[in-house]
Amino acid sequence: METRTDDEWAARLVKARERDDTGNRLLASSAKMSYDPLVEVDWDAPIPADLYGMTPEWCSLYGTDLWDRMTEEQRITLTIHEAASIAGTGLWFEMILMQMLLRDVYDHDPSTAHVQFALTEIADECRHSTMFAKSATKFGVPSYRPKWWIHQAARAFKTVASGSLAYGGTLFAEEVLDMMQRDFMRDDRVQPITRTVSKIHVTEEARHIRFAREETVRRLEDSNPIGRAGVQLVLGVTAYFILTSLVNDKCYEAAGLDVREAKKARSENEHYHRKLREGCSKTVEFLDAVGLIGGPAKFLLRRAHAI
Repeated sequence: METRTDDEWAARLVKARERDDTGNRLLASSAKMSYDPLVEVDWDAPIPADLYGMTPEWCSLYGTDLWDRMTEEQRITLTIHEAASIAGTGLWFEMILMQMLLRDVYDHDPSTAHVQFALTEIADECRHSTMFAKSATKFGVPSYRPKWWIHQAARAFKTVASGSLAYGGTLFAEEVLDMMQRDFMRDDRVQPITRTVSKIHVTEEARHIRFAREETVRRLEDSNPIGRAGVQLVLGVTAYFILTSLVNDKCYEAAGLDVREAKKARSENEHYHRKLREGCSKTVEFLDAVGLIGGPAKFLLRRAHAI
């Protein structure tokens, strides 16, 4: 049996108390400010024909010559489909996150506030996933998901990712969506359903982001340079797949656009690239501060326009 000195046990207890302090605060916040999307969202309300699916400035073609040539109807259709595609990518990663969280707390004491908040977060993510799927259905939009091979590759990630990798990867998925939705929920040009869904997600996701940040730091305390380099690389790959999956190519087809022309316009759209960097800025700043941005992963982060 492994033996520990009194100092080691004391340090371990301090970390546990800090973790439970966070868990208790987040549980209290959850009790005060949580939503049931099936009740809070007016799913029976008509869909206004003259409102965007999301803030147009976040659209992948906004600011391009192609956007200028599009009719207003095409712009509205495209933003509705892109909003559903972004939500679909969020849903995909939330399903991954739920599995990682369950695996992470499987061996932990369920009487602790830490585990109880992790279970609360899983319940939140279940509701969010249902909410995203239901909103796409309401708009009559297909269930957009990442490419088949990315979907399959993610099976390996969700099976082995743990510690700072799991929580750091979560931040790339959650914080970029959070930045977008903060604009969506305040924008009168946007569909009411999108605005309400965004408000619910932003409010509850703030707790999840704090939880993920603190756990990322805790899990790095015992890491070594080789381990960190591996986490850096896999985080770069994860961020690349998430960010490049946000807009499904079929969104352009749904808006009556030439897909090849639209993809080219997106790849050259500096406005969209700036918005992605804006959406990733908090995550990049945090992960860089804790030593998880660097090495070959920087190439992938630049290709994905995260940095």
